[in-house]
Amino acid sequence: METTQIPIQDPPSTFPDLPPFPDNVPTAPLLRLSLQKLMNGDKHESEAFVKACTELGFFYLDLRGSMVGEKVLTDAERLFDVQKGLFDMELEEKRRFDFVNHGERKSLFGYRALGTGTADEKGSLDRYESYNISKDDVLDLSPPWPAPPILAANRPLFTSYARSAHSIILFLMSELEAHLHYPASTFTSRHRLTAPSGDQIRFIKNPPQPMDDRRTSLGEHTDFGSFTLLLNRLGGLQVLPPGENAQWRYVRPLPGHAIINLGDAMTKFTNGLLRSNVHRVVAPPGEQANSTRYSLVYFSRPENDVLLKRLEGSDLVPELGEGDVEEDICAREWITRKAMSTRPGGYDRKQWEGSEEGPRVARDSRM
Repeated sequence: METTQIPIQDPPSTFPDLPPFPDNVPTAPLLRLSLQKLMNGDKHESEAFVKACTELGFFYLDLRGSMVGEKVLTDAERLFDVQKGLFDMELEEKRRFDFVNHGERKSLFGYRALGTGTADEKGSLDRYESYNISKDDVLDLSPPWPAPPILAANRPLFTSYARSAHSIILFLMSELEAHLHYPASTFTSRHRLTAPSGDQIRFIKNPPQPMDDRRTSLGEHTDFGSFTLLLNRLGGLQVLPPGENAQWRYVRPLPGHAIINLGDAMTKFTNGLLRSNVHRVVAPPGEQANSTRYSLVYFSRPENDVLLKRLEGSDLVPELGEGDVEEDICAREWITRKAMSTRPGGYDRKQWEGSEEGPRVARDSRM
């Protein structure tokens, strides 16, 4: 990967034209790392990166100063505008691109309406809508899905963003390979850009909630893939740090930074050494709660046929416990089990472990 540096300045503390994140709100202890420093082999930065991956599983990644990082930020600016136009479409038009019950070719790609799933044990409906765009689709690795005109017109932009985001994630995986004493390509060979996988770009819209009923928008869960690269501008994401008396803490978005977290696949590959941490989305804090929250996510998953088991080759990864037997399940099956299952009218916390969206409810229960 390139290591060309671009001069950078300290980022502004807030995003233009949006209410500021309140200073009196407790926030999660995410380490702030620099992609440029990591790519330049900075030892301190690299050690902090491993610490973040093993202790919390979440960290900030400053994308400024690196050519590929700057490319992600530039493309993201345009994609935020695209998703606003997409979500402004009429609901019935958007529903045409919900492919969960799309004949024989059912899929989580496409549109997901607000109120499709449950957000808590009380059965409260979620409060977000989303649209998933397949990496394999935009790279012409699979038959294309029907798409609204605003997405079809920006297909080259999706391709560019997928390539850049995926490149950053492969670099982070190669760093982990070295630190965990794995042979080169142990992780990256299972996440090739041009191999079929469940990788996707996701748009998410969280509208303002009623002042007298502000609650969880997306219930607590872990991500079932490998790495997640998130860009947003308003608070709402919360992390539950490890510890017996831990409390939910907001993650404050920072200009020029992505929020990175590890998913369950990395935990399985390393028998728990790398951490996939619980998180959720609630109403933004303070004045931000009155604004619409948009998020841009890139989910990296293992290639479809990769088995989700402890990987051999490292003297640092714990051995399986006596009597432990790992399930023979490939990434494609794992994703199907976790993301395509429906639980009409119910909430099951175990079902949400490794579920980036949460369980869906019957269509006649939608808002």
